[in-house]
Amino acid sequence: MTRSAVTRTTTVFVSAVLVGLVLSGCSAGSSTEAGSDSRAAMPAPGQVADDAQVGVDGAASPDLTQQQVVTTGSLTVTADDPISTATDATRIVTEAGGRVDSRDETPGTSDQAAQATLTVRIPADDFDDVLAQLQALGTVNNLSVSAVDVTAQAADLDARVTALQASVDRLLGLMAASTTTADLLAAETSLSQRQAELDGLVAQRDALADQVDFSSVFVSFVAPGVVAPGVPTDFWGGVVAGWNALVAAASGLVVVVGVLVPWLLPLAVVAAVVVLLVRSGRRRAARRSQTPATSAGPDATMDR
Repeated sequence: MTRSAVTRTTTVFVSAVLVGLVLSGCSAGSSTEAGSDSRAAMPAPGQVADDAQVGVDGAASPDLTQQQVVTTGSLTVTADDPISTATDATRIVTEAGGRVDSRDETPGTSDQAAQATLTVRIPADDFDDVLAQLQALGTVNNLSVSAVDVTAQAADLDARVTALQASVDRLLGLMAASTTTADLLAAETSLSQRQAELDGLVAQRDALADQVDFSSVFVSFVAPGVVAPGVPTDFWGGVVAGWNALVAAASGLVVVVGVLVPWLLPLAVVAAVVVLLVRSGRRRAARRSQTPATSAGPDATMDR
């Protein structure tokens, strides 16, 4: 056999071996992929939480293009009739689409000015207009307004809610496709946790949205204050001031006595009963001490 013939024979043999190896590798890869596909149809119970976590960690970046601001303020206004003015303020706020969260009224007395306080929620778009109308109800004593930018916080809550909602939907799909009890229980456990987190985030987002949409303002309406009496500057002024103080003290003492009278009568009855019991006890003790001495006399005579 010549050298060229040997070379051709070797080449053919090597080619056949290589072809066989390639074909066997392809068949093995196909069977492996088929087995992997069948196993991937239902994830293991331990992978359920990981799959759910992907939805949270893979949340989209927050959208900061739309600015959101929470505005709060306080306003103090002097009015001749604070309670009636508070009613006018309530009407102004409600007509603008707002609401009154709380209202407190204090009627005026001889030594205290009337007062009414409101906590109002004003639509953010009409905040300046409504605030101007409230200031026009009387004389403004104090006004303060503050604004806090919560754009990043709101966007972060939106992104987290979206991611958790996707995670919940994925877990619902896994529960529907579960074929074993272990898979179903694992999916239900993860779903309960994700749903609780989702509900909490939705509540936070709704509360923040309400603060953005409706600005909170604490409004106080007061009547013109009562002027306190001045300090006496002469002798007779001092006498009058001292007499007034004495009358006030006597009036206070009379009030205290009037409060104590209902208690004094029952206490007097109880004290009388106690005294009678003590006296009765002493009399009985005295009689007992005299009785042995009297009975001992005849016995001594008989012994003699």
